[in-house]
Amino acid sequence: MTLIRWNNIRLLTGWAPGLTTLRHYQRAWLVPDLMAGLALTAILVPVGMGYAEASGLPAIHGLYATIIPLIVYAMFGPSRILVLGPDSTLTAVIAALILPLAAGNVDRAVVLAGMLAILSGACSMLIGLARLGLLADLLSKPIRIGFLNAIALTVLVGQLPKILGIPATTGDLPDQLSHLLQRVVDGQGNGVALLIGCVSLALIFLLARLRPRWPALLLVVLLATGVSSWFDLANSAHVSVLGRLPQGLPDWQFPAVSWQDVRQLLPGAIIISLLSFTDTSVLSRALAQRGGYRVSQSQEMVALGLANIATGLAQGFSVSASASRTPVAEAAGAKTQVTGLVGALAIALLLVWGTAWLQNLPSAVLAAVVMTACLSFADVAGMRQMYRQRKVEFALSLTSFVGVALVGVIEGIVITVALAMLVLLWNAWHPYFAVLGRVDGAKGYHDVVRHPEGRRVPGLVLFRWDAQLFFANGEIFQEQVQRAIATAPTTTLRLVVVADAITDIDITAADMLVTLHRELTQQGIELWFAGLKGQVKDRLKAYGTLDQLGHDIFVPTVGNAVNRYRTDHAVDWKDWDET
Repeated sequence: MTLIRWNNIRLLTGWAPGLTTLRHYQRAWLVPDLMAGLALTAILVPVGMGYAEASGLPAIHGLYATIIPLIVYAMFGPSRILVLGPDSTLTAVIAALILPLAAGNVDRAVVLAGMLAILSGACSMLIGLARLGLLADLLSKPIRIGFLNAIALTVLVGQLPKILGIPATTGDLPDQLSHLLQRVVDGQGNGVALLIGCVSLALIFLLARLRPRWPALLLVVLLATGVSSWFDLANSAHVSVLGRLPQGLPDWQFPAVSWQDVRQLLPGAIIISLLSFTDTSVLSRALAQRGGYRVSQSQEMVALGLANIATGLAQGFSVSASASRTPVAEAAGAKTQVTGLVGALAIALLLVWGTAWLQNLPSAVLAAVVMTACLSFADVAGMRQMYRQRKVEFALSLTSFVGVALVGVIEGIVITVALAMLVLLWNAWHPYFAVLGRVDGAKGYHDVVRHPEGRRVPGLVLFRWDAQLFFANGEIFQEQVQRAIATAPTTTLRLVVVADAITDIDITAADMLVTLHRELTQQGIELWFAGLKGQVKDRLKAYGTLDQLGHDIFVPTVGNAVNRYRTDHAVDWKDWDET
């Protein structure tokens, strides 16, 4: 009985690392965790509300989406101080998915956002349980940089109406820009809101630069709320403010949506889960490396999925790891996930007793908070660097940017991933190949195009192929082999395929090798292989290919191939290290 109980405890703590932390919690950690939790709260409140509004939801739902993931991740998350919550990179995706379906109905937008969080959480759990984290590799660095820059631009444009004090509109980026310019040309706007927004932006940047340890966002929010309340800006200057927020903790409910809604939300949920996995895995690994411990990426995805599902049930929206709030907790001295629990408790107390304090907060200030976050993750320099380093990668990044910004978030990512797959196929279709020669004074054999001084063994062509052989590139391989033979300085007696980089040969390529062997035999040329891996050779044997090519045409290295050729054909050729 004791053994069963112990095994159950081990199983539970394996899936809930937070229990292990609590069982071994040290008293010395308590004060640092408390102080870090309070410092974290100072940024969680304004950021959560700002990201909710940027997602097209009432600000209060940003606080709901902040409390729940902190609690869930503290129990199930493997990282000791990672902070989960609303994320700026997801706001445009959420808004693009739920606002067209909501058609201006705020309550329906809340329900759709909750279902989107549940779906993305389910996808994250599936990725974690099935160990499918490699799917996130589809979002390569160029795609992510273009995506983030497009998201930054989209969110910035979406927040400008609040800064200018004009009504916002839905639609894609061109529609929003057209609406914004038309309102500005017509002379609409609110000068007081513009002043508050610009001053808030300036103060946030100045405090971040001059006093980086100060809670800049909280100070700006408190100052703006105080000024708004003192001068009654909502009535005297018609400045848009948050207004009365619901008091109390969120109600738990399953979002009531149709199957048609689920089908329309599912593609976006998959993309959100991939984006969240990429951000979370990179950040958690970095924290674990600095902290001297290890994290399971599968457990990370399970925790992320559970947090999203719970948040969706609590009227929140999709969440991810935060690259801006986690460093705040780390810098404040956080030791464990108790920091997140302290932050969740502080926000819960605010929801129960303090929402009235926020009713006069100008919307322009929350817009400034969101814009600050967008400017922090935009990476224009990264695109410039890609343009200098590799034009193909830059083209992918630019496609991602243009697609997400102009076509749509989901459509843009899908188009770019499809193009990335085409580039990958093209590279495999047209891999690097070379004819090798011996360079005096250098070890090994080298590309004669890069080393024209390289000496070639008379009658021997060393042809290196740097990729797998499969149906798409077999014909190209055959053509390039014949070209290498045709351009050889002497009559070719033997062709050696330098196959160290060939990791696989499919049936179509194997048939091509049989055809090539037949053609070379008719020309009086022998076909050999150097460095072909054992498992690839086994495939050729299983296909029956070796019965036609021969079983004794393999040597382990290029040097062995050269020596074997010199012995078989008595070639009068001396290597540089033999003279």
